[in-house]
Amino acid sequence: MTKILKPYSRLRYSHALNFKELSLLSLALLISDSVLTTMSVSESLSPCSSDIDPVIPTTPLVSFFERLQETALNTFGETNFDPKLYVDLSLKFDLPTTEDAFVKLPKSANGSLSAEDLKGFIEKYFESAGNDMVYCEPVDFVPEPEGFLPKVKNPEVRAWALEVHALWKSLSRKVSDQVQKRPELHSMLPLPEPVMIPGSRFREIYYWDSYWVIRGLLASKMYETAKGIVTNLIYFIEEYGYVLTGGRAYYTNRSQPPLLSAMIYEIYNKTGDMQLVKKSLPALLKEYCFWNSDIHKVIIQDSQSCNHTLNRYYAMWNKPRPEATTKDKKFASKISNVSEKQQFYRELASAAESGWDFSSRWMRNPSDFTTLATTTILPVDLNTFILKMELDIAFLAKVTGDNSTATSFIEASQSRLNAIKSVFWNEEVGQWLDYWLNDSTCKGCQTWEACNQKQSVFASNFIPLWVESFYSDTSLVEKVMKSFQGSGLLCAYGIATSLMNSGEQWDFPNGWAPLQHMIVEGLARSGSKEARSVAEDIAMRWIRTNYVAYKKTGKMHEKYNVEKCGEFGGGGKYLPQTGFGWSNGVVLAFLEEFGWPQDQMIDC
Repeated sequence: MTKILKPYSRLRYSHALNFKELSLLSLALLISDSVLTTMSVSESLSPCSSDIDPVIPTTPLVSFFERLQETALNTFGETNFDPKLYVDLSLKFDLPTTEDAFVKLPKSANGSLSAEDLKGFIEKYFESAGNDMVYCEPVDFVPEPEGFLPKVKNPEVRAWALEVHALWKSLSRKVSDQVQKRPELHSMLPLPEPVMIPGSRFREIYYWDSYWVIRGLLASKMYETAKGIVTNLIYFIEEYGYVLTGGRAYYTNRSQPPLLSAMIYEIYNKTGDMQLVKKSLPALLKEYCFWNSDIHKVIIQDSQSCNHTLNRYYAMWNKPRPEATTKDKKFASKISNVSEKQQFYRELASAAESGWDFSSRWMRNPSDFTTLATTTILPVDLNTFILKMELDIAFLAKVTGDNSTATSFIEASQSRLNAIKSVFWNEEVGQWLDYWLNDSTCKGCQTWEACNQKQSVFASNFIPLWVESFYSDTSLVEKVMKSFQGSGLLCAYGIATSLMNSGEQWDFPNGWAPLQHMIVEGLARSGSKEARSVAEDIAMRWIRTNYVAYKKTGKMHEKYNVEKCGEFGGGGKYLPQTGFGWSNGVVLAFLEEFGWPQDQMIDC
């Protein structure tokens, strides 16, 4: 059965609890000694329910924008058409007035509009996309911060790094006062602090992008800006019970890879800001409850009859994504069964929740996009992120003196560590492999079967190296590093996302900054000289292709072709984008960690 939740509600799906109530209840369970003697933190939350398929409806404004988007496609045609543009507009007048004018537009005998009439309507009744954000000078930006990238000795590389650093000014925004005054006219959501946008068509804050933006901001000594981003993400949790994919009304039905705790951990390590930690902990506990709620949890019983709780992506949506309604409907057009079409839309939205939108990783048949099965996969990287969340919360709780919460989350992390080893680890290949569920209903326990491990090679197979629980194991690092070097993923200019050239952007030959960073950082922190050498080599390849592309185009790019020096990536469902928040952040983080020697060339 599908359960409809009120727009922006903080309801708990199976028990109709407010997410704030859920958090208080779950927190009481988490820190209760009597509970901890009999169950782990994750087990203290209720098990999966097979009869709930939550949907958080959109707003009337977003629904109207979807109608406008479809009309625009039919009127203007597919050339250079970006559906997101139309849901990012703002109204000049109230919605009833605008809808009335839209309905009264003159139509031909077949019901179509003229391009001139529709263009005139949009100009008269809408503010352009992006007008709901205004430029905001970062309070802590200086052209060359004191102590900036001391290991970069090459003057050419240093000059470029300062140009990348200066891009923070061009990406800095704050939500317009008009959004605060008349929120019903905007798909943009109000936020308390300035943001860093990724760039180009991505005109709003995004969740997991923010981690690598913050790593770059820390390298740029922009600590207050980094804290402001975290404050915005905490605001989402306080309002909705979880961090949204991004700062738009149409993103309230899903989250993204949960990295807020990692952001707070990194900021604390740089600044020692105890007030930030104390402010963040209640929000982190709420987010932890969200990711361990009914829809995300799955129990797997291993060959020794031990039960393991792991997590999956599961969007609260079963319709076309508003930001891509026209595209999603086209994808689904060959599916005739209504429930199957709804499930496909949920798989689409869940793949978007993963951040990997889209990839052969989520498809049963990589040649058929309609075989997306995201909710039927337990992802290695998601469970690594939640392990990191558990370790981060334990650390942050301990520094505030909350030893009870710290202890409970250490226990939870041990349970998850065992689950990751039992369900994902494949000794023969030396990788952690995604696990296919027998079905997506999450009904009771599922029995682990070796054949359900997804044998394809993806960069995500190596993401557990990013977490200390794994990179501190010297023998494991050596085994995984050898597997990585023989996997085929390491190319001339970085790590490929997969080995399959499917035409999707999260596949070969594209490389993405977050994947480079996590694998490199895990190898570099392992304590192995050989692993650090491999890490530095990958970072140098990545820095070089970013540099050459920048010199050729004058821009930083969202993704890169790891086979060709200085070539940005392609494929996927939209044109390549520039800006670009996480690419900037990873370049600065790599240069801070490894530097660049005086006499080492940077060109290809």
